[in-house]
Amino acid sequence: MFLPTYGSWLNWIESEFAALRYYALNGTDHRTHDEQNAAIAGYVRWRNARTAPKTNFAASSPNRSWTSYPAKVA
Repeated sequence: MFLPTYGSWLNWIESEFAALRYYALNGTDHRTHDEQNAAIAGYVRWRNARTAPKTNFAASSPNRSWTSYPAKVA
């Protein structure tokens, strides 16, 4: 699926990175890259332990019902 030029907010991975930035990086002053990496890794471990499959992604979208592309008209 293609996204509009200014539609990064439609991409679900963007919300994951926003949460990572908010919970692991905002308001911090890591003295070393190792401290920063540990904070990121801790958040990723916490998030992965509590994750669930996304089930409400455009359930009624016509794009989900496509099984093949239409026949090419010559």
